[in-house]
Amino acid sequence: MLRTGMVTSTREGKFVVYKLADHAVLDLLSSLRKITERNSAVVEQLVCNYFNNLDSLEPVTRKELMQRLRGGAVMVLDVRPKDEFGLGHLPGAVNIPLRELKAQLSKFKRSQEIIAYCRGPYCVLSYEAVAALRRLGFKARRLEDGLPEWRAAGLPVVTGT
Repeated sequence: MLRTGMVTSTREGKFVVYKLADHAVLDLLSSLRKITERNSAVVEQLVCNYFNNLDSLEPVTRKELMQRLRGGAVMVLDVRPKDEFGLGHLPGAVNIPLRELKAQLSKFKRSQEIIAYCRGPYCVLSYEAVAALRRLGFKARRLEDGLPEWRAAGLPVVTGT
């Protein structure tokens, strides 16, 4: 992907950080994912067996979440690690990484619906968070995709903690 110009790279100490060169790359990857889901029985079975079993409710669309955010009707939960949250997150999102979820339950109101998100449509973090919250009696759903798709759609992203 680097050789084709789809991503850029920068060295940060011992690490190399890769970034999409253009948001159109995300559209390409999304299209490839959809084609694969439709045409590969193995992928379709994986999606049905794993993801659909964890989350049988319809996910929240970006448009629906934007409307609900304006009304203050939901709590937005970012379950990615703290360093990823600091690099960019949805406006008003609360960062509680999945591994810390049970220890942070006091931050949640049972009367308020929780919308969880993470890295994308197949990121298991949001699925696992929603499943855990539902088992504990909370009203929880997940965003239809993740931060990269949110950003690519031109929706607002906040940086810092």
